Amino acid sequence: MKKQLAAASIALALVLGACNKAEETNPNDVENGEAAPGSGAIDHGVDDKKVGFSMSGDQVEEAADVPKEEKESILSAFDHYIETLNNKDVDGYLATLSTKGYDEAEERKAMEEMLETTDIQREADNKTIVKYAEEEAQVFSTLKTTLIDTASGAENIADGRQVTVFHKEDGAWKVFSIHFIGDDPAK
Repeated sequence: MKKQLAAASIALALVLGACNKAEETNPNDVENGEAAPGSGAIDHGVDDKKVGFSMSGDQVEEAADVPKEEKESILSAFDHYIETLNNKDVDGYLATLSTKGYDEAEERKAMEEMLETTDIQREADNKTIVKYAEEEAQVFSTLKTTLIDTASGAENIADGRQVTVFHKEDGAWKVFSIHFIGDDPAK
């Protein structure tokens, strides 16, 4: 049973991240901004055209100059994205996704198959807009994802940090891609 739940955990990560149509790049490729061998860490900073965030101690740095209305709209879109999957609302969940970032038919099939055997509850904290432009925003959050196998009741909890990239489409903020980094489980 633990193997099934572990497989469901891996499937969730793949579904939420790999189903997007956004062009993926090799993060270790020098052409993608990775430091060339022998380069120092001093000149290897965050590129505004890439996904990511900066931290000062335990604090995530919020993007400057985000208009109040846009901030509310972006964070509301993020909350709706989390709520729809928690509520097993596949149609609502699909409506939160960018048509430029995800294949709707592929995402629907993957979500319906997963939700047949797994209950998912995601809790997001520390929601912070870390990058903002008129047509794109990146929201950092700490995420606790609980997966419960409906047949056995076996539970798997994954904690981590996520950057959710939103694109503005027809006046609405839509999830374009997600980037999740899991925390080491407590030993």
